[in-house]
Amino acid sequence: MFKFIVVGFLLFLNLHADNQAALGAFKKGDYNGAFELYEKNAKSGDAVAQSALSYLYANGLGTKKDMQKSIEWLERSANSGNANAQYDLGMFYLRGDNVEQDSKRAFELLSKASEQKSANAQYDLALMYYRGEGVDANVTKSAELLESAAASGHKIAEQNIGRIYMQLLKFDEASKWLEKNAAEGDEAAYYLLAEIYCNQEKFLKAREWAQKAIDAGNEEAKELYKKYELHKY
Repeated sequence: MFKFIVVGFLLFLNLHADNQAALGAFKKGDYNGAFELYEKNAKSGDAVAQSALSYLYANGLGTKKDMQKSIEWLERSANSGNANAQYDLGMFYLRGDNVEQDSKRAFELLSKASEQKSANAQYDLALMYYRGEGVDANVTKSAELLESAAASGHKIAEQNIGRIYMQLLKFDEASKWLEKNAAEGDEAAYYLLAEIYCNQEKFLKAREWAQKAIDAGNEEAKELYKKYELHKY
């Protein structure tokens, strides 16, 4: 709970001098000093400081824990255009964490963060499109967002984009990502690749992947091997 900002908290870029001093105090464990500096900058409209202050309130660092104030500062940071805050707040609304659950508000916030190339936002927004949560279901749009997130190195997006492309019957795109998954040890991708290559009548490749799937213990691959008589290739 309240792991928002934790991953990126020490990675803020383009900090002005006071924020840099605040971050230095935070790293040293001087949470009171960090709070004072971030509060000063947050009140002056600095979006990064607003997000940091939200984190400090959420965790009771340098101040008394206060979730209402934490959310208020996170809202202000998001409204100031901070992509990290937009993502964090969007996920709060999506899950109903310390705010009333609101899928449409979550969609709005995640869309804004996604437009700023937040890979996490692109991934979770893709799931919303896939499920029809807060927006009309659109698997094609889901695939586009997953592709963007995967291209940015989002590992879970990388593991799912090939499967979504299979649903859309975009086999060339699917095989590109599934081969990457397979190279990274995803044994389920072996069978999916065999299935794709059978559909494309690329039976030599299909045999290779089907055999790998069989060696990994996949029973469906055995049936596929027999159905397409892959032993001939």
